[in-house]
Amino acid sequence: MDNLRDFLRISEAAEYLGVSPNTLRNWENAGKIAAHRHPVNGYRLFTKLELDALLSQLQEPPPART
Repeated sequence: MDNLRDFLRISEAAEYLGVSPNTLRNWENAGKIAAHRHPVNGYRLFTKLELDALLSQLQEPPPART
């Protein structure tokens, strides 16, 4: 695992995305984003790079239906 300072805790990540921590937990359980686990306490951790990738997916318009 990289330096723990490079990771955001779930509350910080949820605030960064503008969603609730429960929403972020649901997205992780659904496989929309991967959570890393803290080596000591098992808390979910996220990188800003992964959060930015998720944001870009959410902001893309859905494909047009024909």
